Amino acid sequence: MQTLAGQLERHVSVDAREASDLATIRAFVAQHREPFARSHLAAHVTGSAFVVSHDGARVLLVHHRRLDLWLQPGGHGEPGEVDAADVALREAREETGIASLVLHPAAPRPIDVDVHRIPERTHVPAHDHLDMRYVAVAPKGARINRDLAETHDARWFTWDELDAMPTDQPFRRMAAKVRALVASGQATG
Repeated sequence: MQTLAGQLERHVSVDAREASDLATIRAFVAQHREPFARSHLAAHVTGSAFVVSHDGARVLLVHHRRLDLWLQPGGHGEPGEVDAADVALREAREETGIASLVLHPAAPRPIDVDVHRIPERTHVPAHDHLDMRYVAVAPKGARINRDLAETHDARWFTWDELDAMPTDQPFRRMAAKVRALVASGQATG
């Protein structure tokens, strides 16, 4: 297992926004012994997984209940978790119901990093998610069994459908990285 700090040290940003977010996350991890702890009210590290089909032709997104957005599955670490890749994979399995998801064997870990603001809600102040993003692969014939508590929906999208969706720049950047990875013919799992 590579440490969180080690993953961040090896990560290569592709634009100014990602470089700034990477610097923010590195500084946060260096200052906090438990960077996933939600007790850090201003910010905490999270993990997410961009899930691709076994053949790389489709992407699995969840419609987040609170944010009302189509996103890659992901979320908070549990007490004792120290590996962002494990957090991302656990969250993706929980939110999609696909227990046999695996990390993409050829993808950088993480493939992308992003800092994004989470709006205030009852008893939780607005805060930043310092998101470590990975690529997960679903097995052939995988069936979605979404988490009703956190999502309105979960479904497969083609790359063309994904291109037509209204998404922010960090999501488009991450999607472009994953699309290039699967288009390069590298094994998906």
